[in-house]
Amino acid sequence: MEPIPLCLHQQPFPRTILSELYRPQRGDSLALPLYLMPVSAGFPSPADDFIEQRLDLNHYLIHNPAATFMARVAGDSMIGGGIHDGDLIIVDRSLVPKDGQVVVAVLNGELTIKRLKYVQGRLFLQAENPVYPDIEITDASAFLVWGVVTSVIHAL
Repeated sequence: MEPIPLCLHQQPFPRTILSELYRPQRGDSLALPLYLMPVSAGFPSPADDFIEQRLDLNHYLIHNPAATFMARVAGDSMIGGGIHDGDLIIVDRSLVPKDGQVVVAVLNGELTIKRLKYVQGRLFLQAENPVYPDIEITDASAFLVWGVVTSVIHAL
C-alpha cells in the first residue's frame, strides 16, 4: 500500500465539515450499566434485570486519549456511511490512515470528513452521498490527513 501524502495543493470539495472540536477529559469516568441479556431487535424477549458489569464509554470509545479528539459534523456528504449532520465523531490521530477508512482531513485549508480511497495508484476522498463526486488528491491539492474516525455518536 502506498503511503498517504501529507501535503498537496488546491481543489473544491463537498461541504461536510467539522463545526466544533473537543478534547476528551482525562480522568472523567461515567460507568453505566451493561446488561448481560442482549436487547432483541426482532421478537421481544422477557426483560432481564441482571447487570453483567458497568461500562465506561470513555474507556470503550477512546483508546489513545493523548492522540484523540472529538468533533461535531456539519453537512450531509457522509450520510450513507451513518454519519449525519450534528453527529459527534471520535478521531484518533495516532492511527495510520488506510484505504477504505473514514478520515478527517485538511483540504485546501478546510477540515472535512470523507472516506479515503486508493484507485489504481490515485488517492481520492470519497463522500458517502451519491450527490457528491469523489475528490481526487493531486499535487495541486493542499492536503493533510488529521486522523482516522473510530466512532460516531448520534441521537436517534
